[in-house]
Amino acid sequence: MTAYKGKYHDELIANAAYIGTPGKGILAADESTGTIGKRLSSINVENVEENRRVLRELLFTAPGVLQYLSGVILFEETLYQKTADGKPFVEVLKEGGVLPGIKVDKGTVELPGTKGETTTQGLDGLLERCQKYYAAGARFAKWRAVLNIGPNEPSQLAIIENANSLARYAIICQQGGLVPIVEPEILVDGPHDIDRCAEVSERVLAAVYKALNDHHVLLEGTLLKPNMVTPGSEAPKISPQVIGEYTVRTLQRTVPAAVPAVVFLSGGQSEEEATLNLNAMNQVKGKKPWTLSFSFGRALQQSTLKTWAGKPENIKAAQAALLARAKANSEATLGTYKGDANLVEGASESLHVKGYKY
Repeated sequence: MTAYKGKYHDELIANAAYIGTPGKGILAADESTGTIGKRLSSINVENVEENRRVLRELLFTAPGVLQYLSGVILFEETLYQKTADGKPFVEVLKEGGVLPGIKVDKGTVELPGTKGETTTQGLDGLLERCQKYYAAGARFAKWRAVLNIGPNEPSQLAIIENANSLARYAIICQQGGLVPIVEPEILVDGPHDIDRCAEVSERVLAAVYKALNDHHVLLEGTLLKPNMVTPGSEAPKISPQVIGEYTVRTLQRTVPAAVPAVVFLSGGQSEEEATLNLNAMNQVKGKKPWTLSFSFGRALQQSTLKTWAGKPENIKAAQAALLARAKANSEATLGTYKGDANLVEGASESLHVKGYKY
């Protein structure tokens, strides 16, 4: 059997390649209403639709930022929102050369018989949702699977169950015209070392690509959004160079060359850490058939959020903070970041949240 050959075949390949343009990456602004509420409460701003809209407008209209982005992931509410002067966000992004994306999963549920392991729900009605989002202007989608490292985790059950649901999601998205971002996130929580993270990451990615193949997913029309290979949050820190080498080696062993780009999640690293690690990967010598880029949420937004603090008079300064991070990460995709964007307040604070949920 061959990979998906439906009516969106060429468009999926073109859009996935475009998102993987070197020098550009993805802003993940797809926080659910509950998650964005936590962000807003950290700066004492009420979680109401207008405040959520204002924050997203601040991000999407920041002068100079869209040149460093190829995609923005939106929450369903945001896909239909407009700027204060009535321009749909989708239009703002498209005019800036940025493809709108959409979060399509419905969150995690516990896998019975495991020690708190989860699977992601949302396959029911997914094709209809994809078709609706495509009509609204979305061109790619995101689905987050979550695994964790413990004494006996991830279990084989959790690995296979999450790999299969990611594959089902991916082929349904392609039928609906959306490029699927395949996101098997292995949480950083725990005291494990980098070798353990590498071993688990290889097992998980191997299972994911086996499942994608079994489900006839068109790999050229997908993106991978993995964790970086790092020690656990309770283990001693190590250099970006070592993280870069381990992460690239893990991808070389598991990710087919047909995949156009790997867009990393930041996983609770500080803004500066995430950028330095991405930069180090792009400096690793050797075969890298995919673009190595970013799909950062907190690691692009934290300084911006703190600078804004919900005050209209701070919007320009907040947008400048976003521009600094977007430019830094753009340089990191090319391996040319010099570590000079750490001047913004909050850029080096850890963003780790144990058992992070969207």
